[in-house]
Amino acid sequence: MNAALLALLVFAIFAAGYRFYAGHLSRRIFALAEDEPVPSRVHEDGVDFVPTPRAILWGHHYTSIAGAAPIVGPAIAVIWGWLPALLWVGLGTVFMGAVHDFAALVISLRNRGRSIGEIAGTVISPRVRTLFLLIVSFLIWIVLAVFAYIIGTLFVLNPASIFPINVQMVVAVALGWLIYRRGVPVLIPSLAGYAVLLGAVFLGADFAEAFPAITRIDVGTWVVALLVYSFVASVLPVWLLLQPRDYLNSHQLVTALALLSAGLLVLHPEVKAPAVQLHPPGAPPMIPFLFITIACGAISGFHGLVSSGTTSKQVGCMTDARPIGYGGMLGEGTLGLLAVLAATAGFATTEAWHQHYASWSAASGLSAKLDAFVSGGGAFLASLGLPAEVSKTFMAVMVIAFAATSLDTGARIQRLVIMELAEASEIPALAPLRNRYLAGAAGIAAALLLALTQAEGRGGLILWPLFGTTNQLVAGVTLLVVSVWLKHQGRPYLYTLVPMLFVGAVTIGAMVGEVTGYYRHFGERWLLALMGSVILLADLFILTEGLRLMARDPAASPGSARPAAG
Repeated sequence: MNAALLALLVFAIFAAGYRFYAGHLSRRIFALAEDEPVPSRVHEDGVDFVPTPRAILWGHHYTSIAGAAPIVGPAIAVIWGWLPALLWVGLGTVFMGAVHDFAALVISLRNRGRSIGEIAGTVISPRVRTLFLLIVSFLIWIVLAVFAYIIGTLFVLNPASIFPINVQMVVAVALGWLIYRRGVPVLIPSLAGYAVLLGAVFLGADFAEAFPAITRIDVGTWVVALLVYSFVASVLPVWLLLQPRDYLNSHQLVTALALLSAGLLVLHPEVKAPAVQLHPPGAPPMIPFLFITIACGAISGFHGLVSSGTTSKQVGCMTDARPIGYGGMLGEGTLGLLAVLAATAGFATTEAWHQHYASWSAASGLSAKLDAFVSGGGAFLASLGLPAEVSKTFMAVMVIAFAATSLDTGARIQRLVIMELAEASEIPALAPLRNRYLAGAAGIAAALLLALTQAEGRGGLILWPLFGTTNQLVAGVTLLVVSVWLKHQGRPYLYTLVPMLFVGAVTIGAMVGEVTGYYRHFGERWLLALMGSVILLADLFILTEGLRLMARDPAASPGSARPAAG
């Protein structure tokens, strides 16, 4: 099968989804109006609530959700064959993931920019809010520890990427200052900044050779430095670093996706993987684990946290929710699509693919899969005439930049979640955590503690096996909250309820299978067994409460009155 034709087919599905399905949701289900008040203007504070031009916010949102997961997940899931992975990325993105992100953004916009966990307390019950926020906090805890480890590992594997990443930080702060303090239009300085970043990519290898001490920094030291940096980024005004850096990242990502797509069309390689492989050695059953392994490339609970946790506080116009929420997820699906094709068509021979995916244990390594994507993507770019080393550095910088963006956004969301938990709690000892600096420090301290429980900052990998299922459980609960809210508003809710039932069913099945396996090896996996059990029970309680509420008369249900817009 020709990889270029597969890419064109999925691109057509994405375009039709945005034109017709997203348009229907925008007009008929959510009834978005351009003049509707939005939280960024009603509650503007210059730190979290900042009205933002659509193009800048699209870049910030897109790169916040487009971390390492949409690369790693598809690159592992193709062990079951290219066809199931491609179908899930294509159809899952259009009918589930993009709907989830779009809906989470809209419901937050109409509830004063509050997170989906906080909204659950109004729509379902205060107990659900507390349980949901705790699950969210656990998920972000893993993201912070593991993404810091991933970035540190990629720095060590690709030292030429260190210089461009640091240049990007400096350029981003200068760009934020020019736009928000000097009133300079964004386009020209952002293009100039992007040109500087591209120049830094070409100089990355020379910089690494000139300063060999930097290349000798180990992964553990990078993890500490990255988490300390994340604390600073999480408490700074969003316009100073996160927004402009993510806008620069969006330039880089669009360039990379365009070049990768062009490379596919030039090479038009044949897919080396089988279409379907139901029983790979050592792999769990394809159903339900395909839908857990590919999370961020099709649907992801983390995206709902970004939509309702940070993005909704920056939307300047209600109708911007469609291109940012739905359109941003289509961009994520595109990244997932290219990861699938890089992991199936980037091999020289079918035998090379089978050797790389000889077993589940061989296929599921985080660092190996990211490095494989960097190398495979670099080969696509090199086919366009770019130098091989520069192509690989560009791909490494792209992956690291997006993982770092998810790290920053995760730290900010964790800070907001801790503040929400402290505000909801009546425990006096937790009152100081309502302060953004203390809440941010608490979130980073917990991630540091987890990361440093093993050598070289590997501690987050202890809980990483729970990430996929926990992430999808959060997506299911988010869709449940939106469905209850839509029913209370007297609006059609099957568009979110059906994806919720599907994601909830496959994820609960996967979590039960995982936890059962952990209990069989309790001596070695006791922490995973206990944490998985707690998360599963909390999720079942939330789903039971929400579905029971769905069956009741909306007029008698909590949250039946429409929350004030903004």
